[in-house]
Amino acid sequence: MEWREAISEYKSYLKLEKSLSDNTLEAYLRDLRKLEFFSDKNPIEIGKSDVEEFLYQFAKSETAIRSQARLISSLKSFFGYLQLEDWRSDNPAELLETPKLGMKLPDTLSEEEIDKLVAAIDLSLAEGERNRAIIETLYGCGLRVSELTELKLSDLFFEEDFIRVTGKGNKQRLIPISGYTVKYINLYKEHIRNHQVIQKGFEDYLFLNRRGKNLTRVMIFTIIKNLAERAGIHKKISPHTFRHSFATHLLKNGADLRSIQMMLGHESITTTEIYTHLDDKDMRNAILTYHPRSK
Repeated sequence: MEWREAISEYKSYLKLEKSLSDNTLEAYLRDLRKLEFFSDKNPIEIGKSDVEEFLYQFAKSETAIRSQARLISSLKSFFGYLQLEDWRSDNPAELLETPKLGMKLPDTLSEEEIDKLVAAIDLSLAEGERNRAIIETLYGCGLRVSELTELKLSDLFFEEDFIRVTGKGNKQRLIPISGYTVKYINLYKEHIRNHQVIQKGFEDYLFLNRRGKNLTRVMIFTIIKNLAERAGIHKKISPHTFRHSFATHLLKNGADLRSIQMMLGHESITTTEIYTHLDDKDMRNAILTYHPRSK
């Protein structure tokens, strides 16, 4: 079995059996191509020592623990698939130890910083109303960037105060939407989108570019990066920062963890528990208020 055949069949397996998103699927395949490039053996011939040497060389050039952990996960999954299909009797990556990641606290924006970003939008430009609606939807609904770019007009149920979102693994969920966010989406729809020439096949997409097609992930990143620069915000922010801010602000204001889990579309509540962290100000106030030596 050659690499091209193995990777092609593995890709079909991931897509059909595991229902992975396109982004996750591509990350797995990139990892396998690195091993293909490194080794002069085919997938059936590679042994445990070959995999260990590959990982050793990779770790010398890539120090990020998360990248190393994902690579090991990709290899275990791939060779496990070859076992499943009886191409191999063993999994040379099976006993590899995944490095401990620890808890990485997500970056968030304060309410004031989000207001500054919105204020930096130039509403005199045609895309200004669209960009404001994008920011308010990311922050108001806690969407992933792929969920935002795939949002359709047919997913908007404003009379019932919710939207329908298609998340990872094509799983759909309903998210409540506030009248505040609805207002800015409607302003964009009525004053900008309704006057655009929309390309065939893109009539149902909510957020469109100037050519009448749906926005890409890269374009959303670019919009946010430019806004941050104009607003004078020096944090490294991305579309996901608004999702983190959405969850953190909800929790801080009294929302229960289970509701936040459902709105974010997390399979496990342990993923959502990362938002229970306290910021430095909260910890300082807790010590000054409640520690007996502070009285």
